[in-house]
Amino acid sequence: MPAGHHVVSTPRIGGKLTVVLFIVTLFSFVVESEFTQYVQTDLGYRQPFLIFYVVHSSFALIFPLHLLYLRVTTNHSTKSLLNGLSAAVSNHLSPPPCHPSAAGFPRFRFVSLILALTIGMTFPGLLWFAAITLASVSDVTAIWNTNAFFAYIISVRVFHLKWESRRLLAVVLATLGVLVVVYGGSTSTPEETGSEIIRDFERPTAPLIGDLLTLMASLIYALYQVMYKKYAALPSDPELISERRYEPLPEADDMDIENSSDTDTKDPDAAYPPPFGFHPNFLTSAIGVCTFLFLWVPIPILDHFQIEPFTFPGSWRTIVAIMTIAISGVMFNAGFMILLGVWGPIMTSVGGLLTIALVFISDVMFGAGTRAVTMGSIAGSTIIVAAFGILAYDIAKH
Repeated sequence: MPAGHHVVSTPRIGGKLTVVLFIVTLFSFVVESEFTQYVQTDLGYRQPFLIFYVVHSSFALIFPLHLLYLRVTTNHSTKSLLNGLSAAVSNHLSPPPCHPSAAGFPRFRFVSLILALTIGMTFPGLLWFAAITLASVSDVTAIWNTNAFFAYIISVRVFHLKWESRRLLAVVLATLGVLVVVYGGSTSTPEETGSEIIRDFERPTAPLIGDLLTLMASLIYALYQVMYKKYAALPSDPELISERRYEPLPEADDMDIENSSDTDTKDPDAAYPPPFGFHPNFLTSAIGVCTFLFLWVPIPILDHFQIEPFTFPGSWRTIVAIMTIAISGVMFNAGFMILLGVWGPIMTSVGGLLTIALVFISDVMFGAGTRAVTMGSIAGSTIIVAAFGILAYDIAKH
């Protein structure tokens, strides 16, 4: 290996850094969910697209912050970090017949990838922000996390994995659990005492529509996860190695792609391969920049047709709450994109199901109180967690 190269050890699937990142990601999702509903119900600031635009544009901050962190905590220069990242992207996106160093940086392929990732993240994100104003946080979280078994089904087809009876059983049980949670949550009504309605927060206005929007978002997001792993994540990620025993023998084209991605960079001043999380955070920031540059266009259109009349937040409380949504959204999506590359879509989605229990607990503690506790929510959450506990065990066992 040429002098000056630095090989960054990639964390194991069960490594401490990955587990800590996973925990932070879970709690970030819960905070984002609760504050999104708080802003649009309690505070009455119903601007789902504007909030989405602010949150997703904030992704642009992830990469500069990560770069600053690496400059402070490592001996690498900014140039070596960027050179290593550029080499990794070039090796991954350059067509197999061409050597990356000869082809140069694949600008067209990179821009096309970022546009595709932005579209893939935008549609389910918009549906989620809209749904959470119509249905309860618990229902939206439960249905959203069905992307775990949708991701499994799509992964089997895309990566030509073998069907596992234990995993299929877990999928069926989890589907049943989601139906139980949705049924229990969607039919709940506010309690009344005399002529006064007791409520700690605004009740969902159209739970069925919200549930359907979330289901659509879940399907699209599952497809997005699998496509991210297939086309955006670096082939050297440990999840690819751990799952390889389930895949058929790679075809010639696949072997060429794999070999080209492992090609050593000839630049002596490059931190290669990139440090843990540097590449996915770069992609996430690029999505944020793309969102900021292009997705402001619908805001005046929505205002003109009175679909979402534009108004500034009316209080500092609303502004702080939106900032909290943005910060937690940045933390969640940064962590999720890293885990997606390390663990893959199946394991990452399975782990995300723990947010169902966390959101349910937070609803009880900070939302509707004991009125959020129903037999449907308890039974459904239990079935979902148990079902995907089976799936997680099966994945970890292999």
